[in-house]
Amino acid sequence: METLIVVLLRCGNNLLHSSVFISMDPADKEEKTTHVIGDQPTSDVVVRLRTQEGRDDWLYCHSEILTKNCKYFADRLSENWPTCQILGSRHCVDVYCQELDFDYHVNLIRLLYVSIDDSGDDMWHGVRNALGILQVAVELECPQIVTACVNYLEAVAWEEAEEEEILRLVPRMGLQAEPILARLQPVSQSALTNIFVSAIRFATSSPPPEMNDLKSSAQEQLEYMITEDDDAPLLTADDNIRHEVIDCLNRLFSRFNNSVIAPFCDSAESLSEAGNIQLFLSYLTDLSWVSQILSKLEIMRELVEYWFDVSEKIVKVLEQGSSAKEVTEMKLRAIEVTSKVLEAIGYGSVILPTAKRLQILKVWLPFVRVTKPMIDSAIMNGEDGMVIKMDGELWQSLESSFVSIILALPSADQAEVLTEWLENECIRYPDLTEAFEVWCYRSKVAKRRLSLLGDDHAMTNSI
Repeated sequence: METLIVVLLRCGNNLLHSSVFISMDPADKEEKTTHVIGDQPTSDVVVRLRTQEGRDDWLYCHSEILTKNCKYFADRLSENWPTCQILGSRHCVDVYCQELDFDYHVNLIRLLYVSIDDSGDDMWHGVRNALGILQVAVELECPQIVTACVNYLEAVAWEEAEEEEILRLVPRMGLQAEPILARLQPVSQSALTNIFVSAIRFATSSPPPEMNDLKSSAQEQLEYMITEDDDAPLLTADDNIRHEVIDCLNRLFSRFNNSVIAPFCDSAESLSEAGNIQLFLSYLTDLSWVSQILSKLEIMRELVEYWFDVSEKIVKVLEQGSSAKEVTEMKLRAIEVTSKVLEAIGYGSVILPTAKRLQILKVWLPFVRVTKPMIDSAIMNGEDGMVIKMDGELWQSLESSFVSIILALPSADQAEVLTEWLENECIRYPDLTEAFEVWCYRSKVAKRRLSLLGDDHAMTNSI
């Protein structure tokens, strides 16, 4: 039978705690010997912990304990050590350390007296302490303690600061400490693809309201995965990923059509009367989010074509709102999607025929012109505690897209759009001054330019 004896002793200003298992069976008396760290009468070696700052503390120890699980002490106390014949050298071992690591050295020597296999996991007193002991154990070559530290650190949770410390120290410790870093290793492309596909399916679904926070989290992490910041994107989209995203997008389109657009676009009943404001808003919010994902993955065509097909219906439904406060956020979300769509069209990411470009311009230009003052007023006045999150660059980006699309139209179509803009009382937004100036210049020099082209053509034919 064994009992556990807890010993407290003082080394300099440090209070040491040591646990030693002692046999209580008389039959084992000859096989087991009691050793207690700090017991000067029975110790046969002194460990001097010394620092550059002049600290010099003595620990009374036992060579049998030190050499059993520590190669450094086994070598130092060996007869093969070069200074073993010097008087007293085998009875005093100097260990030099930094002041910050002093307590870790004391703890390691204490642990040499403990049966680690029989001790509880709380013996490490946290991640930082275990990491400090591990450093010393690696340096002094104490394999049993190294293994125990690694097992502990590999299994417990880390705070961010602890994780940074682990990343700084553990890679220097060699293969024996590698299991600690397993959770920080890059994962395979197949694993990334699997988690991305699962997340995009959930992020574009319509879960119960109580799961909305989880859905928002999935959307945030998906965007983070494919965003290039200080690091490269976590995932590079291939054809399989793009195909999966498009499938999810089409399912979202289908639910949006069946649940909201189709029932109300041909009905006099408003969303507020049917109680479908939140449903409509949730779909627009999803489409606003997914438009950013599609833009980063460079697969905007499906959204552009779908948005062109349903734009008139969406505007009709939005204009059925009984009051501004009920539809302000819905209109903002619709404008966010429209901004991404017009950006793709205006800058040539998605090519549409002239008729379609003119049509989508005629639908959304008047809507945005009237809606912006209403949204600005709602945000400024905080109507009914309404909190609207809006990208500060939204209006500027939208205005630039309008100008780009207008300038890519035939001159006659540009004139039609600009005439309507100049006659409108809401001329302040969008500001189409740049488009107007370019149109005036092109129109004035058009005959001269075309005549020069005609002369060149004639010269070419004569040659």
